[in-house]
Amino acid sequence: MAISTGLMLLALMLLLALLLKPIAEKYNIPFAGLLVVTGFVGSEILVYFGVDTGVRYDSFHDLILFVFLPLLIFEAAFKIDAGQLLKHLIVILFFAIPVMLLSTFVAATMIYYGIGHPTGFPWIAALLTGAMLAATDPVAVLEIMRKAGVPKRLCILLDGEALFNDATAIVTFSIFLYIAQHPMEDISILDASIRFMVVFFGGAIIGLFIGFTFLFLSRILHDYIQQAIVTLIAAYISYLVADSLNVSGVMSVLVAGMVLGRVIHHDFQDHEKRSFVDDFWSFNVYVAEAIMFLLMGVTITVGMFTDNWLAMLIGIAAVLIARGVGVFGGAPLISLLPGVERIPFGYQQIMFVGGLRGAVTLALALSLPLELDYWWTVQSIAFGVVLFTLFVQAPTVSPLIKRQKFDD
Repeated sequence: MAISTGLMLLALMLLLALLLKPIAEKYNIPFAGLLVVTGFVGSEILVYFGVDTGVRYDSFHDLILFVFLPLLIFEAAFKIDAGQLLKHLIVILFFAIPVMLLSTFVAATMIYYGIGHPTGFPWIAALLTGAMLAATDPVAVLEIMRKAGVPKRLCILLDGEALFNDATAIVTFSIFLYIAQHPMEDISILDASIRFMVVFFGGAIIGLFIGFTFLFLSRILHDYIQQAIVTLIAAYISYLVADSLNVSGVMSVLVAGMVLGRVIHHDFQDHEKRSFVDDFWSFNVYVAEAIMFLLMGVTITVGMFTDNWLAMLIGIAAVLIARGVGVFGGAPLISLLPGVERIPFGYQQIMFVGGLRGAVTLALALSLPLELDYWWTVQSIAFGVVLFTLFVQAPTVSPLIKRQKFDD
């Protein structure tokens, strides 16, 4: 696709997102869901009239991985309450790493045996799918939770878990993808585990170095517009440097974002200046997510539902069961540790329902290489799960919150 054509399509998608936002707010429709439906209906109408837009999911592979993904991760890390995060870090890391890995394998096992086609859908396909579906995205429900006066602890548990399990899921996905693309290599569980540790913590070290480097720049540049630009450069530099060193670009962006967010929010005591940098990142993520969900709608085909409806249902069931095992099994376990405050059952219920799948799952689904014979099935399952969480799971959060009685 020509650059001019791609830019025109992206501009039209952004314009469409702007027009749809007021409609979503007026009728209480999930904005992301409305974007998906609009992209799907629009593309189907064009196809019906014989118009080929030239849009293929693989046309935006690099755009998603190298442009949108760093924005999504950095914004989440930059805005998170670092004080609350550190206070509950043990619990957050427990859910974001071991529980997420457990959920990945539970979901993968259920999907593998549910589909029951070892030749067309081997173990590695199931593991790829499980890793792709492991990343939670509670942004849509966190706003509802905060407005409803839900305790800060519950909000930070969901927000922090999503922040770190995004990195865990992407690292795990990348390892499984390498195995899938190199089937002749003999890679043991020990090799994969060591690789995970190197990639995950190597990315964190790079992010820490780049975060403090750009922190020095942010101290020199006192203008808040310049500081906003510094954060944008830091997001991409941290991702690209880590990626070039074969460690986790996502983990690097995450750590750099946390370092810069903590200090910039502390330096700018003036609310207007702090607000500008936060609004700048809200704008970046608005654009990225709007285009990604519209792209999801455009790349969805009727054939996905007619050919892969059973795989989608299996994926949805697997994700719900894996999430239930992780939350309801993990919360009582971590509560046994000394110094860890008990996680009430009401918290667990909202953590279960609020574990939506969104932008990161979508980004990974849209990044699948075509040479994998099962790519379409995996992508269909991911799209089905995201649609389920947007239209079925998310609307249940608000009524559930109203039934709970929380104690801070």
